Amino acid sequence: MSQPLSLTAEQPVHFIGVGGIGMSAIAGILAERSYNVTGSDPKQSAQSQLLRQQGARVFQQQNAATIDAICSGVDRAPLVVVSSAIPETNPELEAARGAGLRVVHRSELLAWLINAQHSIAVAGSHGKTTTSSLIASLLHSAGLDPTAIIGGVVPAFGSNARNGAGEWLVAEADESDGSLVRFHPQLGLITNLELDHTDHYPNLDALIATMRRFSGNCSSVLANRDCPVLSAELSADHWWSLQENSSAHFRAVPLSLDGAGCRADYLEDGRRLGELALPMAGIHNLSNALAAVAACRLAGASFADLQAALTELVPPGRRFDLRGEWQGRLIVDDYAHHPSEVDATLTMAQLMVSSGKSTLPWVPKRVVAVFQPHRYSRTAQFMERFAEALGSADEVLVAPLYSAGEAAIEGVSSAALAEKVQQAGHSARALADMDSLVDAVQQCSSAGDLVLVMGAGDVNQLWSRLQSSADQQGLATAA
Repeated sequence: MSQPLSLTAEQPVHFIGVGGIGMSAIAGILAERSYNVTGSDPKQSAQSQLLRQQGARVFQQQNAATIDAICSGVDRAPLVVVSSAIPETNPELEAARGAGLRVVHRSELLAWLINAQHSIAVAGSHGKTTTSSLIASLLHSAGLDPTAIIGGVVPAFGSNARNGAGEWLVAEADESDGSLVRFHPQLGLITNLELDHTDHYPNLDALIATMRRFSGNCSSVLANRDCPVLSAELSADHWWSLQENSSAHFRAVPLSLDGAGCRADYLEDGRRLGELALPMAGIHNLSNALAAVAACRLAGASFADLQAALTELVPPGRRFDLRGEWQGRLIVDDYAHHPSEVDATLTMAQLMVSSGKSTLPWVPKRVVAVFQPHRYSRTAQFMERFAEALGSADEVLVAPLYSAGEAAIEGVSSAALAEKVQQAGHSARALADMDSLVDAVQQCSSAGDLVLVMGAGDVNQLWSRLQSSADQQGLATAA
């Protein structure tokens, strides 16, 4: 076992792949706390630019020269931080090891931050980013000035990180590689549990075992009573539920659910405190919001403050994120990459169509799903379920599969998934590249449609591709 971290502001810290959404959040907190922060990332991103503004030194090259540069002129050898996305063959990582620098996983640094103060760590298969973002936003609105380390951009902060002066830290606890067992928060929140990350977990039992280890490290646990796996397999100090007849400590009984949002009666230990009004559609978002309110109540926030702040909430980036209007279509970007997430996101979109109410600028007529499978292992495991979930869209376009570095699996492809959707009687096409995907969006959608772009890979680039195509068409017309 590696030696526990004990950092002081004199310790230089270097992040390989600092532009990543999880890495940049931690780097940003340290930079705000006046640490000597450096990082490298070949991609230029908003996160990298923000880090520079915060005083971090960011290199575009990942090579031995970067290691030489960060070791020059410092009194202490830099600590090097990597994520699971950095392979052992990365030349900068090899150079760091060759120079004898200590290398730690990002979860070790996150654990150091979580364990150093009162903290809320949000775990679970789905909804972590949204729930942790809502908790941080609500605590901020309630005047508790939290620190936040989130896996998405929080609209209230304009960033994925915030260095607050209050006693609470809110962090997203990713289960994908099992590293969350390093965390010892005051409150562990578990949204739900379902098999995913089959590259790491051979079965659901292995994931349950990891989540039990995490919950055992928490001073107290808040969990979702409506999740059958959680209610059957884990114990919790506090539960939340949307069910009217539940015995959960925190309840939100729905009064209305439509495409413009949710209203619910809020109860604590059976006593009604008032009504919650959430400007976000979808029953899953009501559950996320209830979890956030419950966590904030356990952290000491007043219900009146939370009730008022809830009406102003906005989901984090890439969670039903309106990118803009293109040729009369609304283009929405979402991170959904598991069948349950795809199903929930499409159900919410179709609710806007059927209810005639929408959180978008106008009510869409149809939903055209653009989905990018993420990882061969996940696509192989859930092929049938993906096809079933996608079937609720009016049209389905399947983008090229994003491998995330995995080797191909025979018979697993975007074309195979599109064929499964077709076999179920729905319209679906697989596209070979991004250029043909742009053409397909234009051909298969019409003015008034919602084009819902889903996936955890590079399919979020579709919006900029669509804009470029429109600009090119305008130039051709002008010529």
